[in-house]
Amino acid sequence: MTRPDTLEAILADALDRLEAGARDRRHAMHLPIVATADADARVMVLRAVDREAVTLRFHTDVRAPKVAVLAADPRIGLLAYDREAKVQLRMRGTGMIATQGEEVEAAWAASSNFARRCYLAPHPPSSAHPAPLPNLPADVRETEPDPARLAAQARDQFAILKVELEEIDWFSLAHDGHRRALWRRDGRSTWLAP
Repeated sequence: MTRPDTLEAILADALDRLEAGARDRRHAMHLPIVATADADARVMVLRAVDREAVTLRFHTDVRAPKVAVLAADPRIGLLAYDREAKVQLRMRGTGMIATQGEEVEAAWAASSNFARRCYLAPHPPSSAHPAPLPNLPADVRETEPDPARLAAQARDQFAILKVELEEIDWFSLAHDGHRRALWRRDGRSTWLAP
């Protein structure tokens, strides 16, 4: 497979990989690592990519600690790696939480009832407890919840995390020489020494 040889092709390659990750749960870039400004990192499911806006979308519980962190400091870092292709994407951007609006409603509507049941969690994510718990109501742990219950109880906990990418550091490993480039939203994209 030929590697991209222009900065425009680097951006296209990065977005192709991220789009594939959003579409295919088995793709290497489906679960990037997302780090907030407090240096707390977690694996999140990549839900959508907007090529024109160069944004990524994730889903989250509004009670998760990252929501407050992003409200105070919206800087965010992401890392995705395709082991088979030997391509790493290190990304920086600005994160925004949205709980209302057309995009949020579309994301909620596109989610399955099994995915939506996570937002029925009786305890906020990361809250301390004296013993292990699945944080799902007992009656929905193995069954699909009623859509009316989800609308009444779970929808208020659902939000999207939208990340506007400012930089994509694309790094390709190869035995005949690595290749690295940095795409920047401000137009100062450049090749980098690997």
